[in-house]
Amino acid sequence: MMNIPNMAPVAELKTQAKRLREKLRSTGHTISHSQALELLAQQHGMRDWNTLCAQAGNKLHLQVGGRVQGRYLGQRFVATIRSLTVLGDGEQRRITLHFDDPVDVVKFDSFSSFRQRVSGTIGWDGCSVSKTSDGVPQLIVELMPPN
Repeated sequence: MMNIPNMAPVAELKTQAKRLREKLRSTGHTISHSQALELLAQQHGMRDWNTLCAQAGNKLHLQVGGRVQGRYLGQRFVATIRSLTVLGDGEQRRITLHFDDPVDVVKFDSFSSFRQRVSGTIGWDGCSVSKTSDGVPQLIVELMPPN
């Protein structure tokens, strides 16, 4: 299976298939919606629509300037993405976040260390490869829920 690091979300892929179907219809070629989905999958180098959908659906679609939430070293945050870089074979991304409110990264009552900008490496699921001593990802990034 071909790896496409910047693949569109499933909703956008469905819109692309609809546009493809309409364009073909305007040239006198009528196809079903499912045929348009299959053609689109092949254009993206996938075996079929189900494979393309799975590939696209398993990815967290982030962009610079986007708003996210999550946890950093166990502390909840809301942040803006300052930078985003696809690494190596495209399975991981380097992300820099600017937290709305600084996060205390020390779990010790008599000492604090607040961070407002952090960088980390995350997979397409939004979880960092690096983990805390208890096995939890150091950084977990999620999209903000729609308003």
